[in-house]
Amino acid sequence: METITFTPAQVQVFNLVSHIKTAAGLEKLRQQLAAFYAKQIDEEMDALWESGQFDEKRLQELRGSHFRTPYNNTKGTVPFV
Repeated sequence: METITFTPAQVQVFNLVSHIKTAAGLEKLRQQLAAFYAKQIDEEMDALWESGQFDEKRLQELRGSHFRTPYNNTKGTVPFV
């Protein structure tokens, strides 16, 4: 059996989430993580915009594009959440 080694960050997260005892607590964590990653994305997009790597022209080129992987789901269930 292969041994899994966790990073210090993973261990820290495991320790923190071990204290979540309710569905409401889990939902609050999900909201906080979503807000954290949304802020990260906003900051990265701002940096791209300010550097000129992303602009209104490129935004218009991407409008309406679909980059999601098409899943062949014949069971009608969500493959993951």
